[in-house]
Amino acid sequence: MTINWQILDEELTRWNERGLTLPLWWRDDDAISATDQLHRLSALAERHGLPVHLAIIPKDADQTLVEALQGADMLIPVVHGWSHENHAPASEKKAEFGAHRPVDDMLSEIEFGLRHLAQMFGPKLRPMFVPPWNRLSGELVPWLAGIGFSAVSTFTPRKTARVAPGLWQINTHLDPVDWKNGKSLHAPQALIQQVATDLRNRRNGQADNEEPYGILTHHLIHDEAIWDFTDALIARLMAGPGHAWAFDERTL
Repeated sequence: MTINWQILDEELTRWNERGLTLPLWWRDDDAISATDQLHRLSALAERHGLPVHLAIIPKDADQTLVEALQGADMLIPVVHGWSHENHAPASEKKAEFGAHRPVDDMLSEIEFGLRHLAQMFGPKLRPMFVPPWNRLSGELVPWLAGIGFSAVSTFTPRKTARVAPGLWQINTHLDPVDWKNGKSLHAPQALIQQVATDLRNRRNGQADNEEPYGILTHHLIHDEAIWDFTDALIARLMAGPGHAWAFDERTL
């Protein structure tokens, strides 16, 4: 497959000419154990110098993942729901923590998930909550800081940096997977156009460049097309205005 990167390369040149920088971060969802795909993800992160915030499903996380992360400085564990179980009715989009269950029940699961992963990964775990399917009931948000989180991450540009006292919103913006058509690579020219447009809006002041620009991946389902595109995209961004951003509550 021949991919034309010209429109993005031209935008990156404009950023470099103006001396602008892009805070770039990476989130990868659904980790539960050490796999060949996880090792490939870690190697890619090392090569580009861009840490991966690994969203781990607490209920299913196993000891092989703990051991794998002990020697992987570029993999940063964060909390991905509890069991990644859908509780929405068939007529609605999937959600584990949507407005379908009592708030107290959901908060108990979220808190238990945080404590469970903290026991497994110790201080390496970062207190970021990533709701499965990027959907989260607004009723839960004000309570997340009180149970130990300092950030929440979903998808699409955030509306505000602080969504509740003590709680930052740090979203992802680009997902290369075509979820509706075979879960391979989405049309690459459309992805490139999206990134170029997102960056142009930031350059022109029409979007907030203080918000880290987030790449979202799912290493367990990647085919070669997704791996190759992700590799090429991150290489371009990091060679241009991109600088690696990693969640650290001490610097927020």
